[in-house]
Parts: sequence; C-alpha cells; structure tokens
Amino acid sequence: MADIRRPSDSVVIEQVIHNTITLDLLVVGVVSLDQLHLGSKSFHTVGGAGMYTAIAAQSVGASVELFAPRPIRMPSMLKQVDDCLDWFGPEVLPDELPRMEITHHGNDVATLNSLEWGAEIKFDPEDLPSDLSGYKMVHLAALSSAERQLHFLEECRSRGAQLISAGTYSYVVQHEPQAVLKLMKEAEIFFMNENEATGLFGSVATVVADPGKLIFVTLGRSGAIVLTDEFSGTIPARLVTELDPTGAGDTFCGATLAGLSHGVLPQEAATRAINLAGLVVTGVGPQALLD
Repeated sequence: MADIRRPSDSVVIEQVIHNTITLDLLVVGVVSLDQLHLGSKSFHTVGGAGMYTAIAAQSVGASVELFAPRPIRMPSMLKQVDDCLDWFGPEVLPDELPRMEITHHGNDVATLNSLEWGAEIKFDPEDLPSDLSGYKMVHLAALSSAERQLHFLEECRSRGAQLISAGTYSYVVQHEPQAVLKLMKEAEIFFMNENEATGLFGSVATVVADPGKLIFVTLGRSGAIVLTDEFSGTIPARLVTELDPTGAGDTFCGATLAGLSHGVLPQEAATRAINLAGLVVTGVGPQALLD
C-alpha cells in the first residue's frame, strides 16, 4: 500500500517526540573565538561560557543542548565543536561571533585584553523553545550583562523551566552587583569564583545560601566550596600542571550540573567536576573535552 501521509506528518511527529523526551540540560550562552597569550606563546582557539559548560556536561554523560548564536557558515575552527554538540540558535555571520583576547599570567591571574560580544545582541529570549519543561535543568551562562541573564531567566520560567542555574563573571559583578544578586536569588543553583564572591559579599566566608538554594564557589587550585542553607563544605583539588585555565570554571559548572541531573549529591558532583576541570587546564582551550 502506498504511503499516503502528508509530507508534514513526519515533521509533526518529530516535534512531538522532541517535546516529550526529557533531556538533562539546556545551556543558554555563547560560543566565541578566542586569542590566548600563555607565557611567551599565543594561541587561537574556541571558547565561550556556553560552549565550555555544554561540552563539559556532555563529556561526563549528560544529554545536552546548547542555545547560542550559530554561524550560517561554520568556521573550520568550530567544526569539531559543531560535530560534538546539539547546537541551535539564531543564525549569524561568522565574523559576528563573540571574540576575546586574554593574557594568563599564572597563579590564577589573568588580564582580559579585549572582549567583543558581536551578535550576542541579537540573542533574544523570545527565540527560546516555547516549552522548556522537557529539560531537567536550564543553565544561563555568562552574557553581556546580568540584566540580560535576568530577562532570559524570566522567559525560561514562563516557558516551564523546571530548575534554573546561572553563573556570573567579574565584569558584571563590578558593574551590576545588584542585578547579579537578584539573579542569584532567582536561580535555584548559582556558580561564581572566589573573586566574584568577595566582590558581592566582602569575603567567601560571608556567602549565604537561601533556603532551598545551592551555591558553588570555585577556588582555583584550592578546589571549590559547596553551600546550601544547611551545609557548607570545601572540596579539595588535585595538583596539576596548569597551562590554560580559561574554561576551568565553566567546565566545573557543566560537569557539576551533569552530576546533579543524574541524582548525584552536590559534594560528589563537585568532586567529579573539579577533576574534569583539572584535566582541561592542562591543555589549550577545550581540547581535552573534545578528545
């Protein structure tokens, strides 16, 4: 018998299946093209908080999608990332991708020489999938402002996001501290590093988690702190030979979220994530995750 289904039937079925399957994580962020200065050498590589978080989560077994501006023509440098990730988002020109230039000085000290957000400005919460209830978690990685993250958070809530995580970075902590604090209050899970915690609270020791919330504070080579309203503990890091620490914090974030999405306790999820971040910093860019 001939197949008399309308051509659109298969598309509708695929959409229904996609909407009913529960995925572990949706990462909202950007993919960037970076120039890194490490000692006397310089490297061109891929970066972006969204990219590192998504690939780290996927590399430890989570089912992940990345919502980020996507080039119409994929640069060769991004092909391996594109092959690895389920990446969708508004289409942009390749030269509109965000770009960063960073100099690492060692001992957890770095200089952000330049940052061009490019097509991130075309990144609109309205472009999110209409139904986010099929994801266990949605993570809001670093964007050009904390206010932008808040707009995405509000839209994610209205579209049925079950649990929302967010991260921050030093520039917005310095320039938008109140917006960052609001983002931290609205999200169920929040990630920051030691310097950012000090900028927001005066010291790491005074960081407090609201009831039902989970906070992670990364400490570089000293590990990370896990905070709830009932628990505080420090997870140590193993000693490694660091080459490029650029994506360590976002790698920690992605791997931690992957563990949490599979029901692992926060302390155990953080321990696994610290080990993965330690592996990443021994190479340049995200290559350890892609390999």
